[in-house]
Amino acid sequence: MKIYNTLTKKKEEFVPVHEGKVGMYVCGPTVYNYIHIGNARPMIIFDTVRRYFEYKGYEVNYVSNFTDVDDKIIKKANEEGVSAMEIAERYINECKQDMEALNVKPATHQPRATEEIDGMIRMIETLIEKNHAYEVNGTVYFKTRSFKEYGKLSKKNIDDLEAGHRDIKVRGEDGKNDPLDFVLWKPKKEGEIAWNSPWGEGRPGWHIECSEMSKKYIGDTIDIHAGGEDLIFPHHENEIAQSEACNGECFSKYWMHNGFLNIDNRKMSKSAGNFFTVRDISEKYPLQVIRFFMLSAHYRNPLNFSADLVESAKNGLDRILTAIELLREVADKNQENMTQEEAKHFEDIKGLVKKYEDAMEDDFNTADAIAAVFEMVRISNSTVKDGSGEYAKKILEIVEKLCDILGIETTREQELLDDDIEQLIEDRQTARKEKNFARADEIRDELLAKGIVLEDTREGVKWKRA
Repeated sequence: MKIYNTLTKKKEEFVPVHEGKVGMYVCGPTVYNYIHIGNARPMIIFDTVRRYFEYKGYEVNYVSNFTDVDDKIIKKANEEGVSAMEIAERYINECKQDMEALNVKPATHQPRATEEIDGMIRMIETLIEKNHAYEVNGTVYFKTRSFKEYGKLSKKNIDDLEAGHRDIKVRGEDGKNDPLDFVLWKPKKEGEIAWNSPWGEGRPGWHIECSEMSKKYIGDTIDIHAGGEDLIFPHHENEIAQSEACNGECFSKYWMHNGFLNIDNRKMSKSAGNFFTVRDISEKYPLQVIRFFMLSAHYRNPLNFSADLVESAKNGLDRILTAIELLREVADKNQENMTQEEAKHFEDIKGLVKKYEDAMEDDFNTADAIAAVFEMVRISNSTVKDGSGEYAKKILEIVEKLCDILGIETTREQELLDDDIEQLIEDRQTARKEKNFARADEIRDELLAKGIVLEDTREGVKWKRA
């Protein structure tokens, strides 16, 4: 199995730190709002990488965090007049619902930054002891120049950074020894959440969070660190510096980064009016279609999101699901044994399994893996209709297994009848009157998962099919 390593800029044979085991750390979202479809891409891609490792028999320790203390969370909390913890808790729950709808498996560990503060403080203390960090008026900075290999991931030269240090200089910071030094701990400001530390009340910098959580839940050296390519610098570069300076070990053997997601060939941004949350998209398309669309291109390539391309993915997924329905129908209909001619066709199917695996083992080329599934579907559609139950069953087992690696659910959602929808809405209203808000939210999410969008208005609850 070969993985393209951002650190070395080449494909390398995967050799785990511990035989038969994989430790993966994937940077999670900052929870101040609903996740957007840009967030969804790494979630889907690296969930698929995990699933393939598990298919190959590896024991995977998959760690993905929630950044639940951040300037954006505090700003949102102040705007709403609630605590930062309330904002974080709300959007962690919403994120988990969206991930479930995208069929992203829960991580082995999903640590929250606020629950790991003690470990971060210990790590910072070690960096100070080793002369890699220093404190000024309650702020602790990492000495960037103390780590001789700084820039090895992003290929940035530290002298060039000094010439144009706006890249990593944080505004309003005074007293730094070097403009390139970055924050490990920041002092409390009025109205902000804070924790006690040897340097006074405050909170951790962003970069130290992931260094501590990967260390605690995987170890000093992890197999794979992954995330979007926008995290390469400065976040992942800073993680390497502080982790290797603290632990004296290689931080991560392999670095995987997915390409950007554009909307109609433009960068997604609120100012451009093309910013979409996963929840927004779920009103237009089943999220299984979005997952299939995301996997239809190589993860390292930029991906353009457009109505035409998503519609094409929807049609492609429909072809696969229709073929699976036919296989189930034939498998259930008769108990006949496979004929010699069917056995020959089945050998072709098994050859396509090899093609699928070869694609996945060449830096997780899901586009070529999906192409192999389409070839299976073509053979199946042309040979299975009047065939034996055994033949249909054997093909079905293979196609379902390969779809499961991709996280594609092979059973279509049954469309709710209008009367069923009205009954569920009535049940939701009853739950709200009884202040059972958890049940009310559960019903809303159940309807949303089936493509039914609710809108609470003064005239009552209105609904529409997505």
